[in-house]
Parts: sequence; C-alpha cells; structure tokens
Amino acid sequence: MKVSGIELIKIRDNVWEIPASGKMRVPGRIYISQKMIERNFQNDEALKQVVNVAHLPGIEKYSLAMPDIHWGYGFPIGGVAATGLQEGVISPGGVGYDINCGVRLAVTNLEYESVKNKIEPLVARLFDNVPTGIGSSGAIKKLSKKDLKKVLESGSVWAAEHGMATQADIELTEESGTLKNADPDLVSERAYERGADQAGTLGSGNHFLEVDVVEEIYDAEVAGVFGLFEGQIVVLIHTGSRGLGYQVCDDYLKVLMKASDKYGFTLPDRQLACAPIQSTEGRDYLAAMQAAANFAWNNRQVIMHLAKKSFSETFGMSESELGFKLVYDVCHNIAKIEEHKINGGMKKVCVHRKGATRAFPPGSKLIPEKYRGVGQPVLIPGDMGRYSYVTVGTEKAMEETFGSSCHGAGRNLSRKKAMKNAKGRNLIKELNDKGIIIQARGYRTIAEEMPGAYKDVSDVVEVMHEEGITRKVAKVRPVGVIKG
Repeated sequence: MKVSGIELIKIRDNVWEIPASGKMRVPGRIYISQKMIERNFQNDEALKQVVNVAHLPGIEKYSLAMPDIHWGYGFPIGGVAATGLQEGVISPGGVGYDINCGVRLAVTNLEYESVKNKIEPLVARLFDNVPTGIGSSGAIKKLSKKDLKKVLESGSVWAAEHGMATQADIELTEESGTLKNADPDLVSERAYERGADQAGTLGSGNHFLEVDVVEEIYDAEVAGVFGLFEGQIVVLIHTGSRGLGYQVCDDYLKVLMKASDKYGFTLPDRQLACAPIQSTEGRDYLAAMQAAANFAWNNRQVIMHLAKKSFSETFGMSESELGFKLVYDVCHNIAKIEEHKINGGMKKVCVHRKGATRAFPPGSKLIPEKYRGVGQPVLIPGDMGRYSYVTVGTEKAMEETFGSSCHGAGRNLSRKKAMKNAKGRNLIKELNDKGIIIQARGYRTIAEEMPGAYKDVSDVVEVMHEEGITRKVAKVRPVGVIKG
C-alpha cells in the first residue's frame, strides 16, 4: 500500500513497515489499523518524518510510530527511537518543546451519583485555584533562583519538602519524580525567568485538568490494584514544563544545529538536529533536558495538591475522607538512558519518546513495587468530549517498542482547521449537553481543542491492546474540565 508516496508493507493487522531505502539506517514501523490509515493519512507529513528519523546515526531496530501519530517538530508526535549510547545521537526533536509533558491520575472515594450536583461548583473552584492559560502564573509564591534551582535538581521531591506531596506521591511518579543527572547550571537565565512563577500552572493548548468518572472496567484485578471502581470520581492532569521547558529546547536546538554541522551529519531535515550522546553538546542537552523534566514533575505535583485542596473546599471533607490519592504519573516527551534487548543481548540506549508513553511490564524493577505484580499504569487521555483510558504495560512492549506505547488520541485537525469547524457553534453548550462542565481562559482554546479535532482515542487504544503492547484496564469519561 502506498500512502503519501511512501510504501507501507503489512506485517500484521495493526503493524506496517516502511522498508529501509536510500540512507535509512533502519526500517520504519508503524502501529496503526488500516481503518485509521485510510481515514488519517491522505496527505500526511508524519509518515515522511518516520522515514527521516530512520536516518539518525546509531538508531537501533526501527524508527517507530504509535497509532496517535501526527506531524511534529523533527520527529512525528507518537514517534519512538532508540540510539546506541556509544555510537548514537540525541535529538531535541525526539523530545519536543514541552519537555516531560505528561499525565497524572488521582483517585477519590467519591461516587459520581452522590456528588454530580456539585460538579459545577467543583470545576469553578478548580478554575480559581489552578492558574490556566498562556503565561499563567501565581499558583504558589514566585520562586527565587535558589529555590527554582532546587526544583530543577530534585523534581517533585521539592513539593514534598514544602508540604505539597507525600512519600507515596513520590514513589508513584515515574523515576520517583526526579532524574538524578539533571544539571540546573546548564539551564539559561531566560529559562529561569520564565519558570520562576509557573510551578503549579496548567498553561494552554491541549493541557487540561479533568474530573472524570470511571465508566467501564476491563480488567478487575488490575483495576483493583490501581484503586479503580465503576462510578468513581477520578482526576486527570495533563501538562508539562511550561515556558521553562520550551526555553531549554529552544536554547539547545541552536547548539545542536551547530553540532550537526560540526560532526558532519547529513540529515534529511534540519529539525532533526542532533549531537553524539557522548559529546559535550549531547551531554549538556541531556542534563538540561532532565532539569526541565524535573520541573514538570514538580509542576504536576503542585497542581495535584491544589486540586486536592479544591475538592476538600467544595465537599467539606478531610483528605482521609476524600481518599484523594495518586495512582501514577507518566511522562511522554522525554529521552532516557535505558537498557533494552537488542540482537540477543542487553544494550544501553537513549530512548526518545516524543508523544509516547513508557509501558513497562510486570516484574520490572523500574516501576513502583506496588505495581510489579501487574505492570506499569499507562495513562491515555482522549479529547474533552469523549473518554480516556487507563491501560497497563506488557512484556511485548519491551520486545517490540522499547517499552513504549501511545500517549493520547492524536490530532486529526490542525488548530486552524478546528477553529474553522467551530465557527458558528456553541461548543460550551454542546459539552454541557453531554454532561460536561467546562471552564477555560478563552473560547479560542475550546475551539482549537474541540473533540472533532482529535482522533477517537478508542481506535488508538484498541490497536495497542490488540497488539498486546498495552492491555486495557478502565475507561473514564469527563464530567468537568478546566483549560487555558
């Protein structure tokens, strides 16, 4: 099958391969259904980006793409690539501007049927307590450079030291909320300025805080371990490293574009600017990126603290009565040094996950002890008008995708096209008619993020489930949303 001029060879029902040709070092491999190909890939540049990534020096096995694939900067969003630690490169395009954008799921003891009449005041309280929108600030006191440096070093541990996280919160965050080799001294003054008052802020675009109800359980055993039950009120938080992370990416793209020339790399796209992982430029970017990732984990932790406070104020309940607890926090814009099985042996590689989520299996020592019997929670948000999924990692993900899965629904329309489609419609009323209360900083964001702008996340999740990369655990639907 040819799509956008690119040959796709069917490997399995939901797995397609782009054969290596020209200067591609490895084949491309895409996890997607034929229905989704026919619906979403008429004139899509994302497939060309899968091919482009296959040119990276030191890339191992495949240039991978998950079913939520769409066009991004350099790498497609939904792209995964592992590069050898000694001979490979690191590329900011494989991480993205919003470093450690990720998702956090918290559960409560509340049942929707008992509290549905209070969802509207709850959403209003959340909107008051959690700053949203472009440039949003002021969730907590503006941090001094000394304090912000500690955040960049310690991640969500900083929130624990300031009474905004428990030890359980730290343990149930990917990497325990801290990448240990972060170097705050490699972060620019401009990034510090942008991040000083943004801890605990949601930002804009596709970022959100949702109040959801658990609609369906697919795996009762795993759901029990995760603390999920039908009819339960849960909270999803989706945001990243805000202006600080954007600045780190912007700063180092300039450095790595020069490095690409310095090391004589010939790449099909300048947006794939990269440097050898072991070079000064490569090590500096990795350490600065890790500092921005730590900022993001702390940001989501502070937001969760503010959300818990909002619940307590709305329902007049103590924390123990609410049962407001973190299930897990995953990142989906990151590059990490990991060990994976390649050509029959274990090898250290740098795994770029750009709009892709880690999905480690039962028994992995890199996931919390609480989940080692069932596997890592993998959180897949959909659009604000339909549903999201909780899934779990598998051994097959380790074998095929470097322990990676999809990260969301994936855009179906550009923001410009979404705005055009929203013209003349009352999207707030449409959502209210579905039982979804929404508050946002501006109507433009609602229009750009309208449900029709995204693929149906159930199609995306089903591909991963059928292929055994992740297994479905539960489906949740939104009843309250705040956005920038």
